[in-house]
Amino acid sequence: MILSDIVDRTKYDIEIKHHVFVRAMQRKIHPDFIENTIKNGKIERFGKNYVKFISKSIICVGELSGLKLKIITIEWRKDKK
Repeated sequence: MILSDIVDRTKYDIEIKHHVFVRAMQRKIHPDFIENTIKNGKIERFGKNYVKFISKSIICVGELSGLKLKIITIEWRKDKK
């Protein structure tokens, strides 16, 4: 389910966990890519409270809880569509 039109990113307080920065450094992903993906990437919902922010090169996985959006992990995109 694609939520780019439904979910307004500006209504959520975005919290990026320390784990995300550790994984980003291990996978050689610059932190600016994380910010750019969250601001401009396609939003896809999965599960009950989880969302993915998808850009051309990376995927950020987040958890929605109340008015908070917690980014919990990041990975390189395997299939570049």
